[in-house]
Amino acid sequence: MNEPGQNGASSYVREVELRGHILDSGVFGRVLELIMDHEHARYTIDNFSVGKTATEQSTARLRIEAETADALEDLLDKLRDIGAFVADDTDAITEPAPRDGILPDDFYATTNLETEVRVEGRWLPVALPEMDCAISLEGDGARTVAPSDVRAGEPIVVGHSGVRVQALQRPRRKQVFEFMSSAVSSEKPKESLVAEIARELGATLAAGKRVLLVGGPAIVHTGAGKYLERLIAQGHVNALFAGNALAVHDIEAQFFGTSLGVDLDDAFPVEEGHVHHLRTVNRIRAAGGIGPAIEQGTLRGGIMYEAYKKRIPVVLAGSIRDDGPLPDVITDVVEAQRAMRVHVPEIGMALMVCTLLHSIAVGNLLPASCKVICVDINPASVTKLTDRGSTQSLGLVMDAASFLRELWEALAGLKAAAQPGK
Repeated sequence: MNEPGQNGASSYVREVELRGHILDSGVFGRVLELIMDHEHARYTIDNFSVGKTATEQSTARLRIEAETADALEDLLDKLRDIGAFVADDTDAITEPAPRDGILPDDFYATTNLETEVRVEGRWLPVALPEMDCAISLEGDGARTVAPSDVRAGEPIVVGHSGVRVQALQRPRRKQVFEFMSSAVSSEKPKESLVAEIARELGATLAAGKRVLLVGGPAIVHTGAGKYLERLIAQGHVNALFAGNALAVHDIEAQFFGTSLGVDLDDAFPVEEGHVHHLRTVNRIRAAGGIGPAIEQGTLRGGIMYEAYKKRIPVVLAGSIRDDGPLPDVITDVVEAQRAMRVHVPEIGMALMVCTLLHSIAVGNLLPASCKVICVDINPASVTKLTDRGSTQSLGLVMDAASFLRELWEALAGLKAAAQPGK
């Protein structure tokens, strides 16, 4: 809408709405900050209703003015992405994908927040929220599609019109995802935090969702493998994403009692231990893979043994540094992403333990509604996941052995407390 501005010059005007817990989630402040930082725009608050209880939502309606149509559209695009609704929004615009694996130039790049698109005047939810994807409109629905998976002629949403994002709301009760939300620190009360993580883990399983562990080889190096084995065997962890290294060193520990050639009992390097992981890879390749090695009785324990015996989803994604790799490792990164995406809708909680790059890769696939805990002894690794866009992730600075041991003990304590007569 074009009308006279404050100084008599022509200006462009639209109205936006905010709904939800917009104050304590910080959305309202971010909207005002974006407008004030835009040198060619200003705002007027036409209506503001604050929720009177902890559960009642707030609403606000703002009138946005800009000096040019382009400036207004640029600002509206940014406001949509953080949860503002344009009051008189139009239907989403689509263009066909020009070729397989190629998106239209102006495709809408998704966030990991719940998103809707307007089609024939109706707002449709976008299935499978994931950051850095496009939105495909086919049939009666909308879904995210990875750039590598788009097909020629597929209708892809372009621009920001007709797209709205549901801002991530602050939890309504005291829980780990509230009192862990301060800056990452090694001085947080670990026992209380891990106990609360255990309660959230139990709630996730009770809701019928999977608990995913994304793990690095430090789990084995630090002697924490036995705790992860127990968590899998007892059903507390029922999905596992990792790389070649976690699997190799876990199996090395079963064959030789070492991890990277270091004895796991006394922490001393053993003679010729540096080739143990290579002999491990060779033995598993000769068996035809981890599954066949278990069936043949070659592999009789460990993390991978428990995961395969439980038949939980396991995705091993390779890297250029891998030795071997094991036959079970997916060496094509696009195929590895596809394999992980199959299980993403089932995941309600993800524990990222001591694996920076793998954590970032998996975090990029998860919706903002998925609870994410990132654990590492290095504070910089813990903050990196949030820096890369997974803003729902929360960090805990501690080593893998301490975390997995304390988590297992907390879960055992909850189980004992729930038994009659305890």
